Amino acid sequence: MKWITRERPKIDRIACPWLIKKFIDFEAEFIYVPYDQVLEKAKELDAIPFDIPDVEYTHYEEQCTFDYFVKKHEIKDPAIFIIADIVRGADTDRHEIAKESAGLWAISAGLSYNITDDYKLLETGILLYDALYSWATHLYQQKHLQNSPFENLLHEVYNKFLKDKKNNAKTPSWVKDLKEIIQDQIDAQFTLDLKKISSELDLNPSYLSREFSKHFEDLNFGEYVRKQRIEKAINLIENSSYTLTEIAYMTGFSDQSHFTRIFKAHTGNNPSAYRRKIRKK
Repeated sequence: MKWITRERPKIDRIACPWLIKKFIDFEAEFIYVPYDQVLEKAKELDAIPFDIPDVEYTHYEEQCTFDYFVKKHEIKDPAIFIIADIVRGADTDRHEIAKESAGLWAISAGLSYNITDDYKLLETGILLYDALYSWATHLYQQKHLQNSPFENLLHEVYNKFLKDKKNNAKTPSWVKDLKEIIQDQIDAQFTLDLKKISSELDLNPSYLSREFSKHFEDLNFGEYVRKQRIEKAINLIENSSYTLTEIAYMTGFSDQSHFTRIFKAHTGNNPSAYRRKIRKK
């Protein structure tokens, strides 16, 4: 069977083909085309479209296309349930769902950046998900340090040091500088990058990532930036005549469906319902 979706895949459009090949359609053929050609080419090539709006295999509420494939085809493998959480967290920028989601996003984005041929990217991505499946099946409970008493001891000492240091710590000077950087971006399209910010602040990126939540409302970097994006979007909805698509772009969201999901998660309403509610007041 032929399956067709948008070009330039990163998360769902690599994870779903891997899932299809492994559990649903062993002879599957995958086609990547520009977004505005998917439905037309699907009819022309007798292919099943996926991971675009208004087709069966797509996002539903807070779940991504990978989740729908698992549900639709009644896949009961426990390892797939683990992977589904990771994929959902990576694909919807909700890295709190699974701690591995941030890593999957980073690796997937890097692969997409390095490999411009979508079919070569899929071939490489299949290897990535094969490895992830082996980990989820056999190594999910295993920790890197558990077989090394010496490294484990160092890890415990380091954690104790951080705990003791936290109790006596003052707010570092970089916190004020970072708040100003983020504030400067609120009135422009969000292009915040932790590595670039670390360089601007002259801080190690790992240190900044680890220490960030202590000074920013117990939120990690991605969560805090998303919160700022939504607050900016709320302000634009309440005080401007921009369309919701324009607001999504102005606040740094790559597409309106992603914007809608994140907005609803933060406010309890989708953007259009929120705007209607405001106009009734």
